[in-house]
Amino acid sequence: MARTRGCIWLVAGLVVAALAGFVAYVTLTRATVTRTTAGGAVGPSVSVVVAARAVQVRSQLIAQDLQKKELPVEAVPEGAVRDVAQAEGRVTLVDLYPGEVILAQRLVRPDTVTANGRFALVLAEDQVLMAFPAEDLMSRVGVLKPGDHLVMSDVTYAAASELANDELPRLGIQVSRVDTSVTANVEAALRPNTRLVYLESPANPILRLTDVESVARLAHGAGAAVAVDSTFATPIGMRPVEFGADYVVHSLTKYICGHGDAIGGAVAGRREDLAGLRSLAIHMGGVLSPFNAWLIIRGAATLPLRMAAHEEGAFAVARYLEGHPLVTKVTYPGLESHPQHDLAQKQLKNFSGMVTFQVKDGPRAAQLLSERLEIIHYAVSLGHPRSLIIYLPTDDLLRSSFKLDADQETSYRAYAGDGIFRLSVGLEDPADLIADLEQALAPLGG
Repeated sequence: MARTRGCIWLVAGLVVAALAGFVAYVTLTRATVTRTTAGGAVGPSVSVVVAARAVQVRSQLIAQDLQKKELPVEAVPEGAVRDVAQAEGRVTLVDLYPGEVILAQRLVRPDTVTANGRFALVLAEDQVLMAFPAEDLMSRVGVLKPGDHLVMSDVTYAAASELANDELPRLGIQVSRVDTSVTANVEAALRPNTRLVYLESPANPILRLTDVESVARLAHGAGAAVAVDSTFATPIGMRPVEFGADYVVHSLTKYICGHGDAIGGAVAGRREDLAGLRSLAIHMGGVLSPFNAWLIIRGAATLPLRMAAHEEGAFAVARYLEGHPLVTKVTYPGLESHPQHDLAQKQLKNFSGMVTFQVKDGPRAAQLLSERLEIIHYAVSLGHPRSLIIYLPTDDLLRSSFKLDADQETSYRAYAGDGIFRLSVGLEDPADLIADLEQALAPLGG
C-alpha cells in the first residue's frame, strides 16, 4: 500500500509538469486565427489548431512520462499526515510553498496540486483553488482587514454584491460601490485607506465592461491593488494581468469546467500576495476536493475549443435576436451595437457565449419560454454545453442584490430596461437554438 501511494505522488509530480506544458502551449502561444461569423471577420481569437495541438502535446507528455493518458483520481479516505513514501513524490507544501509547513494530505492531493499549477499558468504566477463558486468573497476577506476601504463594481455576481452590502461592513471594512465602466467614478471613490479595487468585466448580468488598464493605473497610483472577476470572459477571452490586474477571479464551475458538474473557484495572483488567502481557505475548510479538481481538469482540456463554439453560437443567436420584431434590445460585446464595442475589441480575444436581450412584455415572454422551449433550458447558471436562459426582472435585483443610487440605476436600466433575459449559449447547433426561440416566442406576437 505504501509503495502504491508513493507511486501516486510521483505520478502527481510528473503530471504537474505535463499539464503545465499543455497550458503554457495553449495560453502563452501567440498564434491566432481570424474569428469569422455570419457577419464576416471580427478579429483575432485563440487558434483552434493551436488548441488541438496542445491537447495532443499534453497526451504525449503524459504517455511518455507516466504510461498513462489521464490523471488518476483517488476515491479513498485520506489520512491527516503524509508518510515518508508520499513525501518522496516532491509535492509537499514545503516544496511548493517555501516557508509554509502544513503537511495535511488533503492539501496536496495530486488532482488539486495539478489543477493549481495548471490554472496558475493560465491566469497569473500562482493560484488558490477553492471548494465553492463564490471565490471572490474569500479574496476580499483574505486581502482586506478592518479599517480598509474597498471600491467595488456596483453590478456584480449577486452573492458578491450581497456580501459587500451586508457582511463586509460588519467586519469593519468600508465599501464604496461605483459604476466602474466610468473610470472617473473609480478615481473619485479612491481614499487614502483604499486597499482594493474590485471589478467584474463583463459584469453579470448586464455585460457592461470596465477599462481594466485605465482603472489599474489609477488604483496603483493610489496604492491599491486591483482584482478582476473574469468568469464571463474566461482566460481564453481575457487575461486581466496583461492589463495591470493584481488578482484574477474565476468561478471554475462555469466555463472552465464547462460541464456543470463540479463546483469550484479560483483566485490567481502573485505567490506572496496569496499566502494569507491560501491559509484562510485551508482553515475555513474551503479546499477544493480531489474529485472536483479532477472534473475541472478534465473539462478545462477543451476550453479553447468550447469557447470558440460558444462565441460562434452567441454571434448567430444575437444577430437573429437583433432582427426579431418583438425584441427591443440585444446586448453582446461582439456586436457593433454594444455601447462599449471598441473596448470589447481591445480587451477581449473571445466575446464568450453570454447574450442578454429585452422583449416586449418580459414577464409574459418569460412564461412562454419556460413552458415552450424544447432545446434551451429555462434555468439559472451558465457556461454549460446546453444553453440556459433565465428572466431577471430589474426591480427584483434592485431590491435583493444591487443597492444603486439614482445615477447607477439609470446606467443599469440602460442595459437591462425593466428586465432582461440572460442567455448562456451552449454548444448546440445555432440554427436549432434560433428555431427554438422562434417557436417559443411565436404566441407573443399573436
